[in-house]
Amino acid sequence: MRGETRTYSFEALTKAIRLINAGARFICTNPDETGPSAEGPLPATGSVAALITKATGRDPYFAGKPNPLMMRTGLNAIGAHSETSAMIGDRMDTDVLAGLEAGMETFLVLTGLTGPADVDRYPFRPSTIVDSIADLVERI
Repeated sequence: MRGETRTYSFEALTKAIRLINAGARFICTNPDETGPSAEGPLPATGSVAALITKATGRDPYFAGKPNPLMMRTGLNAIGAHSETSAMIGDRMDTDVLAGLEAGMETFLVLTGLTGPADVDRYPFRPSTIVDSIADLVERI
């Protein structure tokens, strides 16, 4: 399930709940509860998954970030290695964690949902924190 949309459908949610209750696998892309927008945070996949979990009593398997399998599969697909690759993201709980668990250098950009004060809430740290992805252009 990918939950990031502005047009949630009661019918689609009901169908998902019924399918999962009937034995379908509950697989989601990522546990992000919110995503950024110009107007402020929007509900994302993790929020929709929580609704379905509450209705079914089943937790999803997250195939995407922060699952290190996703990162390793991606690296293998492009013939890269974690020692020479980096993860750039705007979320500590998915982006940075995914990079760290895959053994990559991590860059947290502060243009998303994670702010400087939020970093201390986590037991892990990114390799580098920058204000914007533009601050990384010279490193490439």
